[in-house]
Amino acid sequence: MKGIAYQSAQQALDNLEDMTKSVAPIGESEYLARIEKAQHYMQQNNIDALYLNAGTNLKYFTGLQWYASERLVGAILPATGQVQFIVPFFEIGSIKDYWLIEGPIHAWQEEESPYELVANVLNTLNIDSTGTLAIDESTAFFVADGIRLAAPELSLINAKAVTAHCRMHKSANEIALIQRAMDMTLAVHKATASMLYEGITTTEVEAFVNEAHKKVGAPGNYFCIVLFGVASSFPHGVKNPQTLKKGDVVLVDTGCKLHGYLSDITRTYVFGDPSEKQKSVWQIEKQAQLAAFSAAKIGASCGAVDKAAREYIASNGLGPDYQLPGCPHRTGHGIGLDIHEWPYLVKDNPEPLAAGMCFSNEPMLVIPDEFGIRLEDHFYMTDDGPRWFTEPAHSIDNPFGVE
Repeated sequence: MKGIAYQSAQQALDNLEDMTKSVAPIGESEYLARIEKAQHYMQQNNIDALYLNAGTNLKYFTGLQWYASERLVGAILPATGQVQFIVPFFEIGSIKDYWLIEGPIHAWQEEESPYELVANVLNTLNIDSTGTLAIDESTAFFVADGIRLAAPELSLINAKAVTAHCRMHKSANEIALIQRAMDMTLAVHKATASMLYEGITTTEVEAFVNEAHKKVGAPGNYFCIVLFGVASSFPHGVKNPQTLKKGDVVLVDTGCKLHGYLSDITRTYVFGDPSEKQKSVWQIEKQAQLAAFSAAKIGASCGAVDKAAREYIASNGLGPDYQLPGCPHRTGHGIGLDIHEWPYLVKDNPEPLAAGMCFSNEPMLVIPDEFGIRLEDHFYMTDDGPRWFTEPAHSIDNPFGVE
């Protein structure tokens, strides 16, 4: 068990250090370039304006990090001109403290309708009742419905065409942030494996992972799944904690945020001596992951990447398709400001791979009532093909390739 269960939790934490000191957030010039790209797309596709709701789309285009709630906070990005902010009057001071791209603020009082305000702002932008407004796809229904009622003749469409067009092609700066976040989480994974001992609970491991992420410079976990034994056969876990014993499969899936950008890595190994079946399934998982990576070529479809992994799994007597024992879910997802974002490596997805796209690669194998094996690393597309953010796991009994 190289790299597993050889030191205390405190020793593992003491060996970690802040990995964020040399990393810079996205700058103003890049936000302005994103706005320009979105506006060019809207002009080419007869979209008069884009409504950005509080959340990652608002942050992506304006730098304003704000949470979605029952109070409308958002922005209107017209096809030409400045971004217009729609905010509660009493939040103006806080909004100005957080924003990076400035623009006119249109405020509404508590007794007023923010949806009427959106309609009025569109009128001031000369977007009349025959215009087209793209609604941020993450917007809650009550917000979209409120805008529809306030401007019933306006054509409302899904903004995904605009937002995905911009967001799924990462810049060099975005890739650098994701890379560092991945490096941080991989260091946490190594530390976590090193401090395991018989009798530790999944709850205790989750607490350690959170503290370890803090040591490498993150606020803590963005998420954390720790599963032992049979529980590892449930991709997103079970409600009750488990206690580690010899021969258990250990699955740890976790990530953090760095300047808004996310990491997401899963490692699976065995505490103690793995069985022949555990070794065999682990190796099939590793090779399925590599098959997906090999199929990731510029111009190939996202579906083709999923197909490559699934065909390899089926050639080893598992599946086929989504059947168990086998791989019950898609091969991968995009990642950036959201943990899951476009595009997706899923069966029959025709989206062609292009430079700047970032993906998880995790064709998990589930053996019902026994165990699950998920090896998850991410890659990004370059003009020359895919590149790993983190190298895949080495082996079931030496997952981190310790010499």
